[in-house]
Amino acid sequence: FIKGLSGVFMALLPLAILWYVLTGTSVLGMDVVANISSLLGTLTNGGFIGLVVLVIVCSFFTKK
Repeated sequence: FIKGLSGVFMALLPLAILWYVLTGTSVLGMDVVANISSLLGTLTNGGFIGLVVLVIVCSFFTKK
């Protein structure tokens, strides 16, 4: 169930980014581009811990 749900969200993410780039408006009240930029900024300012968290998060989305 969780794998299917994450697949749906991963499919919607590029569409939300494309929508924001083309129209300049948020999708469902969420500014996807700003949220991703904020997340990456937080992880890069975290130093080693941020790198560890980034590796763990990436491991969730790689197929084995």
